Amino acid sequence: MNVTIKDQLLQLAEPEFQKFTAALIPTIDNVLGVRLPELRKMAKLIAQGEWRDYVEQTESEYFEEVMLQGMVIGYVKADIEELLQYVAVFVPRIDNWSVCDSFCNGLKFTVANKVRVWEFLQPYLSSDREYEIRFGAVMLLSYYIDEEYIDRVLRLLDGIKHEAYYVKMAVAWAISICFVKLPEPTLNYLNDNSLDLFTYNKALQKITESYRVDQITKTLIRSMKRK
Repeated sequence: MNVTIKDQLLQLAEPEFQKFTAALIPTIDNVLGVRLPELRKMAKLIAQGEWRDYVEQTESEYFEEVMLQGMVIGYVKADIEELLQYVAVFVPRIDNWSVCDSFCNGLKFTVANKVRVWEFLQPYLSSDREYEIRFGAVMLLSYYIDEEYIDRVLRLLDGIKHEAYYVKMAVAWAISICFVKLPEPTLNYLNDNSLDLFTYNKALQKITESYRVDQITKTLIRSMKRK
């Protein structure tokens, strides 16, 4: 099965798209150049069959193989505890922002299991590994920015202290989404936080780039920049 899937990926690879994708993910050098819609089609088919065998295999020569494994986990129907076991196996395979963010976006089962997944995420948010922390942060911004969770989300984001670029960017991104969705508590947080200079200013920048924030508010946010 694995050889067949690898063959399919090799057949779907596009040299020009490979260059485009590789430029977006400068931290890796194993991109084939397969478009995401094609990977999703394959993932849905795998999810209907012997998906456990596929996800459990650790072959990850190419970026697309890892991406595909993560997509399959998002598509399968299984008990939440079994799903989280496979998530836990997959997270250490994440070595770039693209796989991380796509994987998080696919874990739609979180919506119906928010309390359990929240508990599951806590060790990742206190990890010392770059992409484990990013996984936790992107899960927060994807599923937990609401009135029930906002205070806890902001507290967790504020507690992330890691120098890796893709951690800082994830925290800034998450805070900007917090502001877009719930501006009042997020503005209070922005006036009293322990973010490092880069992350704080990047969060402000991302807020001002949102089309969902009005010009008056953007002017206020720009005035809050630290030097």
